[in-house]
Amino acid sequence: MMMSVMSPSHLRTLFLHPPSYHGFDGGPGSRYQARREIRSFWYPTWLAQTAALVPGSRLIDAPPNNLTLDKLLPRAREYELAILHTSTPSFSHDVKVAEALKAANPELRIGFVGPHVSSEPERSLRASGSIEFVTRDEFDLTVEEVARGIPLNRVLGLCYRKNGGVAHTPARPTLEDMDSLPFVVDVYKRDLTVENYFIGYLLHPYVSLYTGRGCRSRCTFCLWPQTVGGHRYRTRSPEHVVEEIRLATRHFPQVKEYFFDDDTFTDDLARAEAIARGLGKLGVSWSCNAKANVPYATLRALKDNGLRLLLVGYESGNQQILNNVRKGIRLDIARRFTREAKELGIKIHGTFIVGLPGETPETIRETIRFALEIDPDTIQVSIVAPYPGTELYRTAMDNGWLTGDRLVDDRGAQVSALSYPHLTRTEIFHSVEEFYRRFYFRPRKIFTMVKEMIGDRAVMRRRLGEGVEFLRFLSSRRQPC
Repeated sequence: MMMSVMSPSHLRTLFLHPPSYHGFDGGPGSRYQARREIRSFWYPTWLAQTAALVPGSRLIDAPPNNLTLDKLLPRAREYELAILHTSTPSFSHDVKVAEALKAANPELRIGFVGPHVSSEPERSLRASGSIEFVTRDEFDLTVEEVARGIPLNRVLGLCYRKNGGVAHTPARPTLEDMDSLPFVVDVYKRDLTVENYFIGYLLHPYVSLYTGRGCRSRCTFCLWPQTVGGHRYRTRSPEHVVEEIRLATRHFPQVKEYFFDDDTFTDDLARAEAIARGLGKLGVSWSCNAKANVPYATLRALKDNGLRLLLVGYESGNQQILNNVRKGIRLDIARRFTREAKELGIKIHGTFIVGLPGETPETIRETIRFALEIDPDTIQVSIVAPYPGTELYRTAMDNGWLTGDRLVDDRGAQVSALSYPHLTRTEIFHSVEEFYRRFYFRPRKIFTMVKEMIGDRAVMRRRLGEGVEFLRFLSSRRQPC
């Protein structure tokens, strides 16, 4: 990794995704921060975006680089300001990192960013005297102003220490001109190693970034729109996005796929098609998040211009549960969308959640049957995660569904934090294993995976390694306490 030339107008700033649980993929881009069934790492895109605004800064992403706290501490003396991205599951670990950095460099100023501190700013500040401030909502321009040396009481969107207490500054207006933000791929090139980032369903190596912020959907469980991004989809122009990918192809000729990590890239169909046409001229392979309602004409336009895979949040196979969480999708539409995407040759990675409000043993079985019916290429099954700041969390508190404040166990793997009178946390926990076994341990699915491996030795090596990890994950799952 290269060290930037310091800017006299900004504090020497370190952007840090701290070390945490072994294999913890809680990067700022991930939807659920946990140790996954197959080791994977998302790009720290939010931190990279802010680092791009601060001249002379440095981004260190500890988990994918296997950087331990001991290796990080000597670097603490090189900086005047450290910005740590945190999450609810990793917060206690991240506080310890902040305290160790402060002990190594007492002059170091430390701020925390991310949905957790945005939702619980005062509680987060009181967790440790080493944390000088936390940000609320979007933090790009907020952090840039702190790095520029502007007094905290004049920086919008902050919660900070003052006279033994906590002070808040007014909210920062939502960023509207998304094209005004610099490209993140320059920071990736300077500070990251793209080969260290891998996701089971994406080609390797891959690069991910955002083309917009916010999501029009109102899902009660989804973290980012309710805490940082908002429910308006604020977007970069197609030309701006295509130009960044053009630059990325020069920075990373080894990259095989680009992933757009917007909550719902297909919220604006005309724009998605315009971006696709630009990407088609570049000849790149790309994938994105999508809602299960994209019309055939758009799917065809995207596929004709390099789209390889869609990551689709189906969540449940029960319509009432989807209505309960305001998913805004109908199962008949999802079935048609999936059929049409597959007819076009578009791969689908389907994500499902067990334990949503209204869940019963029968609705879990119904969701498994739905997944077998639509048969995505790959799936991810998550336990419902009631993150602070979401409507789901507030509903769980009001109804007494929370069994504790832990979302992961001592290894960083997901546990069930919710329990219902008609469905226990133990049943929710074990349904994940049943779901995976019934989906993947089918002759048809096994045959498809073997056929894919035979056709590509690199895929074979990767899939065999992932298979070992997956089986180890299933065998290591423990009964929740």
